[in-house]
Amino acid sequence: MNIIKRSGQEVVFDGTKIINAVEKANKEVPEHERLTEGQVSELEKRVEEICAKMGRAMNVEEIQDLVENEIMRAQKFNAARKYITYRYTRGLVRRANTTDKQILSLIERNNEEVKQENSNKNPIENSVQRDYMAGEVSKDITRRLLLPPNIVRADKEGLIHFHDSDYFAQHMHNCCLVNLQDMLMNGTVISKTMIESPKSFATACNIATQCIAQIASSQYGGQSITLSHLVPFVDVSRKKLREAVREEFEEEGIELDEEKINNIAEKRLRREIQDGMQTIQYQVETLMTTNGQAPFITVFMWINEVEEASRHDLAMLIEAMLEERLRGVKNAKGVYITPAFPKLIYCLDDNNTYEGSEYFYLTELAARCTAKRMVPDYISAKVMRELKGDIYPCMGCRSFLTPDPNNHKYYGRFNQGVVTINLVDVACSSGKDEEKFWEILEDRLENICYPALMARHERLKGTPSDVAPILWQHGALARLKPGERIDKLLYDNYSTISLGYAGICEMTRYMKGCSHTEEPGTEFALKVMQYLNDKCAQWREKTNISFSLYGTPLESTTYKFAKCLQKRFGIIKGVTDKNYITNSYHVHVTEEIDAFDKLKFEAQFQKLSPGGAISYVEVPNMSNNIKAVLTVMQYIYENIMYAELNTKSDYCQACGYEGEIKIVEDQGKLIWKCPNCGNTDQNLMNVARRTCGYIGTNFWNQGRTQEIAERVLHL
Repeated sequence: MNIIKRSGQEVVFDGTKIINAVEKANKEVPEHERLTEGQVSELEKRVEEICAKMGRAMNVEEIQDLVENEIMRAQKFNAARKYITYRYTRGLVRRANTTDKQILSLIERNNEEVKQENSNKNPIENSVQRDYMAGEVSKDITRRLLLPPNIVRADKEGLIHFHDSDYFAQHMHNCCLVNLQDMLMNGTVISKTMIESPKSFATACNIATQCIAQIASSQYGGQSITLSHLVPFVDVSRKKLREAVREEFEEEGIELDEEKINNIAEKRLRREIQDGMQTIQYQVETLMTTNGQAPFITVFMWINEVEEASRHDLAMLIEAMLEERLRGVKNAKGVYITPAFPKLIYCLDDNNTYEGSEYFYLTELAARCTAKRMVPDYISAKVMRELKGDIYPCMGCRSFLTPDPNNHKYYGRFNQGVVTINLVDVACSSGKDEEKFWEILEDRLENICYPALMARHERLKGTPSDVAPILWQHGALARLKPGERIDKLLYDNYSTISLGYAGICEMTRYMKGCSHTEEPGTEFALKVMQYLNDKCAQWREKTNISFSLYGTPLESTTYKFAKCLQKRFGIIKGVTDKNYITNSYHVHVTEEIDAFDKLKFEAQFQKLSPGGAISYVEVPNMSNNIKAVLTVMQYIYENIMYAELNTKSDYCQACGYEGEIKIVEDQGKLIWKCPNCGNTDQNLMNVARRTCGYIGTNFWNQGRTQEIAERVLHL
């Protein structure tokens, strides 16, 4: 059994340290108030048993809490006070320097918490370590100097999560929709170098990937582009290729035949398009940003985003992108595997969803790609028109902009940041008293969440455009002048700021004694969602800032919230008995429900999560049942705005096994194991799982790993 030290290092549990600490407290009190040797030994055994039952590595603070409780249980109150005083004194010493041990354990590659923080970062690599080291310093400055103490305390106790505090010291925003059209048509500047409008489709793809990398280094969240912004350069290349073929005919003395010239040029154009999509795929997957990771990039594919005359060209781009992803990328062994990026979103509309429609062949290709590679995800144009009035992609994995009914402008807009409220803690703090629940919810929203979100806004306010020229001066988001502040982009609905929420499922179970998929749970859960929306509307009216409700992805935060809940409230069956809590409004991963019922049920919650949400269904290997995949996709089109299918796509480098690599328990810890050869070395396997909207490929913390292991199939 292991524990996690304050530095993040994971070590073997050592009960003698508990005994030594209790004996030090014993020596500080009269003999008749001390614990006996037998009591100390029994105390250590009880703490060890409790730790073993948790199914995860406990941290030092949690273990010290258990020791305190056991001393009190023995009614040795003076000894307990001495132990508490000793803890406090040691805590003061540690707080004098909060970052050194974290950074040193990170450099030595034994910081277990950091290793599992982000499933798309490899913490062994120097570039990632450098980003994490800077992050530790930023967190320290943020906690000590930049945020009010009550917000820092609420974050530490798990009442909220203040997202991305490792970037908060800098004036950086979260995620965006890139105005690639502006950058390509009007030119841009990268690293003080003028990049003119490209003269071919291939060059446009190269410039696009360079822009993506630069943008990723200037913000901390995801970004999205649309393939439609590349469409004008298809015809640029077409005309260029036709001219080249015509010249070749003339040089060879071949009779000029426009039909033949056009046919040859078109074949070459298709090759250029395929090469261009491969460039985007491989460049995005292999480029390293200053964050030490591949850019978190999403590519949007909606055939009706261009005029009818250009749809044939856009269709060629979509087809090539899907074919490239279906093929995959080669791992170090030269075997094709599922890459994490770019994330793909395919828009289902009236001319591609059903058999017989003009672009149904693209939808069939998308279905085959989803069955093998887990992407694309799907936006229903039909439902999105009903909910938002316009069709546009999310920023990154799920964050949606507020509609702009006047200008219909979306590319070039962004999100200022996220603060997430732990709804399970609100419920447990109420003791099942519903009146008290609403009082606590109101208090935490107004006195913790709102000030925390305004702190994010104020951190961006006054930022000069010079901090990220590619964003603010050279077209990605704006064309501001050098020295001009970005303030006007923070108001009037241009950018959003997100109130995140987590644990609707467990909140409802605690308050109503049932799942939110059944009454009276559904009514209560929807009432809470409406309350959160109303609160965002109030703040929006008061500030002219576009507050919006956001279904938080909860990658590593799910584990943090679960640990905090267990510490504050103990183990409550169906509520705090897992090492994770449920993302946003999702049906619990262990609940038996079929794919169609799940999508239909979650659609009503997605409607109340306008700032961002995505639903999923868990499916087996569907490569031989594309018809079923298409049926689910058509159901998405009719019933829910944004959804995805999760399958498994793994590879064992030790034996060449392709299939699902399993999660098993080993000495109280969940590990990944090849079912074919028994390999447990994570360095010798490629595992891809969707965990928060994006596909993760570098493994997860114990809480998220448990959640993945317990997922039931919906189809």
